[in-house]
Amino acid sequence: MNITLQPIQADDLAFICDVYNYYIKNSTATFHTEHVGIEEIKTIVPYNHHKYETFIIKNKEGKNCGYAYLGYYKPRQAYDRTAEVTIYLKPELSGKGYGKEALDLIETIAKTKDIKVLLGVITAENEASVRVFEKCEYEKCAHFKQVGEKFGKILDVVIYEKILEAV
Repeated sequence: MNITLQPIQADDLAFICDVYNYYIKNSTATFHTEHVGIEEIKTIVPYNHHKYETFIIKNKEGKNCGYAYLGYYKPRQAYDRTAEVTIYLKPELSGKGYGKEALDLIETIAKTKDIKVLLGVITAENEASVRVFEKCEYEKCAHFKQVGEKFGKILDVVIYEKILEAV
């Protein structure tokens, strides 16, 4: 394993903002279109929650590579067995295996939190993320057409699902 996941601390929020703001400005990976600050990022990533957590992805040298989190799929009790998984890497680290490793680790963490199903909600044109989820044996379970618009492009959203513990 080349990475570890460490629960975020308050001083990690600026790093998370920097990474996320890169993707806001330069990609369709997020549908935010305006820069976000620390107070807003606290409403986007789970912060100080016992079940849904955000982690800093660190390499062997202890350097920050990105962040990952388990978030609510829907904030209703019947959905407590399901979580949305999100991973953002520093752009220069994309395609180097960090995303797959982070996804493998977060699946292990999800199981300890009694999460049975993970969902990845991805912009359909985000081929790198689609590849990572497919490599990790997630199945495409939904395709929402023309639901977003950014940079003058009409965008689809796909959802990938992995059942961690079948009934």
